[in-house]
Amino acid sequence: MVYRKLLTIQDISCVGQCSLTVALPILSAAGHETCILPSAVLSTHTAGFSGFTFRDLTQDMPAISAHWAKENIRFDGVYTGYLGSMEQIGIVKEIFDTRLNPGAKKIVDPAMADGGKLYPAFDAAYVEAMKTLVREADVILPNITEACFLTGVEYRETYDEAYIDVLLKALASIGAKSVVLTGVGYTPDSTGVVVYENGGKRYYRHRKISKGCHGTGDVYASAFVGALENGKSLYDAAVIAADYTVRCIEFTQGDASHWYGVKFEPLLSEYIAAMR
Repeated sequence: MVYRKLLTIQDISCVGQCSLTVALPILSAAGHETCILPSAVLSTHTAGFSGFTFRDLTQDMPAISAHWAKENIRFDGVYTGYLGSMEQIGIVKEIFDTRLNPGAKKIVDPAMADGGKLYPAFDAAYVEAMKTLVREADVILPNITEACFLTGVEYRETYDEAYIDVLLKALASIGAKSVVLTGVGYTPDSTGVVVYENGGKRYYRHRKISKGCHGTGDVYASAFVGALENGKSLYDAAVIAADYTVRCIEFTQGDASHWYGVKFEPLLSEYIAAMR
């Protein structure tokens, strides 16, 4: 395995198996030194829990970065997840410019929408700000909804390969360099990922599990980054992450008490083996 110092920037939901509580263990299991910049702290995630606490850390983020600059701390790669505001996007862009070693990969999950709708905290201005971050990224990991908001392409529940081609070319036209488009299924019983780089695309189809789990997008993105930073190709990293995520969902099925997330930890050994 390749040992890299990676930075991941996203929120911490203290309970719920998403965001940093997913990214930190998965990237560490991939063999990387994993550093974090939390954008917010929540007592739980927001899907299914009520009365959760929330603390915005936007004002703390520049001071953390300034301390890293004072100590000459730099990173070999950076992966962003959920960012709570346009101001945080600006902070991330400054980190891209100042705190990365030469050749460091910038990987952006534009976590802002699903099911044809933006998340409640976001609006059109946020989408425009996210476009500027997408242009600076080496790889982006949108779902179809996010790709539509980024490009202005009409969202569709059902589609064919020609529609996905339009979406990929539209992403390239706004400055996306390489794209891993998730949740692409051409039949009702399947889904998969499309990897688009250098003008070409490859599709990996896998079984669709009707009952999903919260946080699987974070599991996928983290597993992808861990594999990519271990020297896997874009496509191979996408396949490893897809297979691992599906296994985690399957492993969680049938446990009614574990409704709030996906039990990814017991299967980390399978993820590590896949990279070897």
